[in-house]
Amino acid sequence: MSVFKARRVIDQIRGRSYEETLMILELIPYRASYPILKTVSSAAANARHNMGLNETDLFISKAEVNGGTIRKRLRLRARGRSYPIKRPTCHITIVLKNQSKEFG
Repeated sequence: MSVFKARRVIDQIRGRSYEETLMILELIPYRASYPILKTVSSAAANARHNMGLNETDLFISKAEVNGGTIRKRLRLRARGRSYPIKRPTCHITIVLKNQSKEFG
């Protein structure tokens, strides 16, 4: 997806709690919200499994979208001509932190 379309969704969830982020991403009407929802839930599962953190105490401390490579394809047209199709990609980075004072 385009970087601009993904940033429109990421700007809505930056700095919010994990549970509030899930509600926002499920109700927001953009197609970019589904891959971001999967990334956020994967980050929370990693925090729970690897670090032993509770999901209710997590919040999004850093959320960014950077541009990736552009996939270039050719669309065949009439009279043997072709037009280029550029499919942009992006890299989504989500960092979760614990809200409680006892842990960092």
